[in-house]
Amino acid sequence: MRLIVMFDLPVDTSAQKRQYRRFRKFLIEKGFVMEQYSVYSKLVLNHSVSNSYQKQLRANLPPQGNIQLLSITEKQYADIVVLRGEKQTNVESSTERKIIL
Repeated sequence: MRLIVMFDLPVDTSAQKRQYRRFRKFLIEKGFVMEQYSVYSKLVLNHSVSNSYQKQLRANLPPQGNIQLLSITEKQYADIVVLRGEKQTNVESSTERKIIL
């Protein structure tokens, strides 16, 4: 299954920018991969592992902003349709983007 983290954090002041960088660094250190700006995902084995990451995310929440978590199955994730303005030949727009364990 995939744990998807979507966030919108303010970056008006230097303190807010620092909190944003800390949160983003935390996600990367935990193995999350950027899907889009402010959208990160991580492959997890099951609900208990997902719940563990959710607890860690709650412990590292910035004081301001909006963070949403979504758990989906790998099958649902594989069915994502990627739309782009220009023709792309990247792996992420083909069936090769599926992760095989």
